[in-house]
Amino acid sequence: MADTEAEATFKKETMNKLLTSFFKEEKSRLSSDAVVLMAEMLKIFVQEAAVRSQKQAEAEDCEQVDIEHFEKILPQLLLDF
Repeated sequence: MADTEAEATFKKETMNKLLTSFFKEEKSRLSSDAVVLMAEMLKIFVQEAAVRSQKQAEAEDCEQVDIEHFEKILPQLLLDF
């Protein structure tokens, strides 16, 4: 049986709106390559957060990951990115 792992992605339109919402000048533009790159970076960030949270939960002998596990890994995760 083949391993069918669904891959999560972020919509380009959502990323574009999110990034352009921080522009101070209306003339500022964002290239499509930059949007794709930021979407990939966000995907990697979320995957890494999930893996680290899972490892933290395992280290505490918990069967499920809670927000507390995420909160514990968040400072180091932000420093790494």
